[in-house]
Amino acid sequence: MATTDAVMPKILVVDDEPDVLELVGFNLKAAGFTVLTAEDGAQALKRARQELPDLILLDVMLPDVDGLEACRVLRREAATSNIPIIMLTARAAEVDRVLGLELGADDYVTKPFSPRELVLRIRKLLQRRATPEAPLEHFKCGDLGIDVPRHQVTWQGRPLELTATEFKLLLTLAQRRGRVQSREALLRDVWEYDSLIDTRTVDTHMRRLREKLGDAAKHLETIRGVGYRFEEA
Repeated sequence: MATTDAVMPKILVVDDEPDVLELVGFNLKAAGFTVLTAEDGAQALKRARQELPDLILLDVMLPDVDGLEACRVLRREAATSNIPIIMLTARAAEVDRVLGLELGADDYVTKPFSPRELVLRIRKLLQRRATPEAPLEHFKCGDLGIDVPRHQVTWQGRPLELTATEFKLLLTLAQRRGRVQSREALLRDVWEYDSLIDTRTVDTHMRRLREKLGDAAKHLETIRGVGYRFEEA
């Protein structure tokens, strides 16, 4: 059965280079997506608010409002805060990748990129968005177990003594396994801080959590300059 426009995910592609818009647009349409375009940050914000696309490909180097500022604005507004964002840029410096992730981007692709890889990343993000997080009750990863109702963590069958905050920190990372969580996001979701405070709070608790987990700490990966990620491998 042919896919209709009504069910085709809408992708907003934002870039000031016509060649890039054409190349990306062609490949996305061939992959079954509906493509919207914008050539600067101000137009991107307008179209995102009006169209509410399923995902945004956002170039960093844009006239008027640059991509980083546009990402910041989109994340602050309720209607667009949960739209997946992939940053596109010719910059390869780590500082730019880190800044994009800290501002709320879900992924980062450096030009030149493979259109096929870009489509795969888009599909992965859309699939993640279509599968809401289910509250964990019993989580098992190798020899690590998390029993939410009992508020207990075990390693190789042995219970570990964690504080309430350490338990919530581990549970939050496990529930979002495979996804980088910034220090700011963890402060908001684990500590429920609305305003920014010293992010070393997260690092201090993470260090203590790793000490208590022992060998199980191998699942907690540090993403330098950004935050942390739970890895199942």
